[in-house]
Amino acid sequence: MIDHTGIVVSDYEKSRAFYETALAPLGFTKVLEFPAAVDAFCRAAMDAEGCDSGAPGIRAHYHPNYYGAFVLDPDGHNIEAVCHQ
Repeated sequence: MIDHTGIVVSDYEKSRAFYETALAPLGFTKVLEFPAAVDAFCRAAMDAEGCDSGAPGIRAHYHPNYYGAFVLDPDGHNIEAVCHQ
């Protein structure tokens, strides 16, 4: 869930396009209920020129049901989508 965030970007339009595309599969979802939403986020972020920082999958070192994906935005900020189901 995102309450609020702030980041510094070098190219506002490029970053805006990235986030609009990368976050579109999540809509206004507060809690990701299915791993497929994490997968969709990752695909969309890659399509928006994000860089893979950890492919979708279980991160058992966090907990047994932690399914997450990590991508780097155009400025190198690490962004994560996670499902705890």
